[in-house]
Amino acid sequence: MHDLLEAQKAAFLRDGPPDADARRADLARLKAAILARRESFAAAAMADFGHRPKAETELLDLVPLVQGIDYLRANLRRWMRPEQRRVSLPFMPARARVLYQPKGVVGIMSPWNYPFALSLMPLATALAAGNRAILKPSEYVPHVNAELRAMLAETFPQDQVALVEGGADVGAAFAGLPFDHLVFTGGTSVGRKVMQAAAANLTPVTLELGGKSPAIVLDGADLDRTAASIAFGKLANGGQTCIAPDYCLVPRGELDAVVAALQAQARKLYPDGAAGLTHPIHDTHGDRLQAMARDAADKGARVIDLLKPADSKAVTPRLILNATDDMTVMQDEIFGPLLPIIPYDGVEDAIAHVNARPRPLALYVFGPAGPARDAVTDRTTSGNVTINDTLLHYAQEDLPFGGIGDSGIGAYHGPEGFRALSHAKGVFTQSRLSGSSLARPPYGKLQRRLIDWMMR
Repeated sequence: MHDLLEAQKAAFLRDGPPDADARRADLARLKAAILARRESFAAAAMADFGHRPKAETELLDLVPLVQGIDYLRANLRRWMRPEQRRVSLPFMPARARVLYQPKGVVGIMSPWNYPFALSLMPLATALAAGNRAILKPSEYVPHVNAELRAMLAETFPQDQVALVEGGADVGAAFAGLPFDHLVFTGGTSVGRKVMQAAAANLTPVTLELGGKSPAIVLDGADLDRTAASIAFGKLANGGQTCIAPDYCLVPRGELDAVVAALQAQARKLYPDGAAGLTHPIHDTHGDRLQAMARDAADKGARVIDLLKPADSKAVTPRLILNATDDMTVMQDEIFGPLLPIIPYDGVEDAIAHVNARPRPLALYVFGPAGPARDAVTDRTTSGNVTINDTLLHYAQEDLPFGGIGDSGIGAYHGPEGFRALSHAKGVFTQSRLSGSSLARPPYGKLQRRLIDWMMR
């Protein structure tokens, strides 16, 4: 890894920042390579998960990725233009501008749950910003990693894009390398360790973490539409989505109606029951989810099957009623098809519940436009918000994507992603005609009058 990093840094210094044409060509090559492996990518995901519908891999992993690359190519020239800035009056007619330069070599640590989008979208952003990159994907998806390794080796030289593999020890060493920027997507506890390792080199980080993202149902919400959206967001990819609704807050008087609507809509989405869901990535993760459901039942929760159980590794989706804070399902990010339903009394109660907990990566609110919906969006702090649906803010290429607090630091996607992986260099160009010489010694009455004027 050290050798790869040094080779990429040397190549960056040798070749200098790539121009817009070179960056757009790199993005075009990446997109073409992805499309050429569309079938093998879906097969690799199926092999690693045990079961993952091909449509799920394409719709949730590959489509946002391809559209994101198109967005970067379309906007790149505009983002790369020097940005003119104002010069204050005493220094006119000088010029001030900001140049967005590549940082150098970007490290990318990606998770297993969306192994294509969450590794290759940061890569595409790094390439758009003119950087070189080294990827460290999750060891839990070896078939996917084999596809990625072959694709990248055929598409880019190693001194531009490289991939390394390994377990937690390799990941820890990777985070400690002196990258020019480090992008990590994963859990909050590991994110803390990554940031600590990066701090030794003063490496700036973008951390896309997780958390317990709430879905808030307001009075007047269309319950069938709301239930369909929540069920999709919760069950897609077997619930293994960092922005999946983690729990649901509903008006106390609507509790039974929401439960019935969720059951009905989930069965429409998955008529074959839990057998249609993506499997947990490994047995340990499935066992963890089953243990969460048992813990909730043992502590007094009412646990309801949302879909017909399956004779497979798929975890049966369950609603958990009467959930309390001493249950693990309300303490840890669930990352699976378990959905606690919590009643509230008034929108103030719902807002207080969210604000009393770590800031989530996503927040969903369902209901008609009005003061209650505005209060939720204005008085809660989260990553992004989707109103009257779930997950879809991720697919909006022009929106930044990232968390705050325990759910992350920084953002990528949109112009924010380009800027996060660029260095904003301020450049001031002095004019031959300038009053700045008046601010130099020796100091006298003229300088005193100038100082008094500037201080006003």
